[in-house]
Amino acid sequence: MENSITKLFNIKYPLIQAGMIWNSGWRLASAVSNAGGLGLIGAGSMYPEVLHEHIQKCKKATKKPFGVNVPMLYPNIEEIMQIIVDEGVKIVVTSAGNPKTWTPFLKQNGITVVHVVSSVKFALKSQEAGVDAVVAEGFEAGGHNGREETTTFTLIPMVKEKLKIPVIAAGGIASGRGMLAAMVLGADGVQVGSRFVASEESSAHINFKKEVVKAQDGDTHLTLKELAPVRLIKNKFYNELQELYKLNPSVEQLKEKLGRARAKKGMFEGYLENGELEIGQIAGLIHEIKPAAEIVQEIIEEYKSIKKSFC
Repeated sequence: MENSITKLFNIKYPLIQAGMIWNSGWRLASAVSNAGGLGLIGAGSMYPEVLHEHIQKCKKATKKPFGVNVPMLYPNIEEIMQIIVDEGVKIVVTSAGNPKTWTPFLKQNGITVVHVVSSVKFALKSQEAGVDAVVAEGFEAGGHNGREETTTFTLIPMVKEKLKIPVIAAGGIASGRGMLAAMVLGADGVQVGSRFVASEESSAHINFKKEVVKAQDGDTHLTLKELAPVRLIKNKFYNELQELYKLNPSVEQLKEKLGRARAKKGMFEGYLENGELEIGQIAGLIHEIKPAAEIVQEIIEEYKSIKKSFC
């Protein structure tokens, strides 16, 4: 399956595991990398010293390439970037910020840089900033999302039409069928998040993993667009939030309702009623918690089988 993405990252399959906060520690990243994909450590939920520990453990757990996802809206960004350089990480996926801010620094240190975008406009800005590839993420995705509400099905061909660098599709992909569809639309690879939440190696709480498996079509919704758009499973916190919206709340009132560490409470600590439960729409297609290597193999085998049936 050699193509521009496998060559860029020196991996077997053009399949990247998303760097999801509270879900993607060194165990998941190393398992995906060992299985032939590209594993990512999600730095967004880590203090600098915790990230340092996860990078070192990941190095010991795999000899294959892995990377770090860095949402630029979080604090300690300077310290995080320096740790990445000092530890010799070769791949960084940035998100939630301007790619011009850190791409030159990372490139100067020999790091391959990818940036997550939700529109053609920001894909072009990322290319101009000098990134090596973009992750084009559709409205279906879990966690923090774009404001444009452009679906993966329409976003990928529009981005591919305009860019000269490789395009990685994300949002609503959890199977070989989804991977093939994305590649037919023009993607050079895929990024998978939600499916890996329900893996044995995910650092998510077992309560959250089971809730993902239980989720059905229509059980998620994109909300909090006034702060940072986020797709959530509908629970007690979500319902209270919707009641607050009926009162036309201010940004400050929304911030007060959200509070601190609500995502950690839901996904990492397993408080299903009062925590943020971030997951993609594709959760309705996830029915079982499995080892990450098995998930990778299932996706790739299904991709090859269905592709072969059309040839």
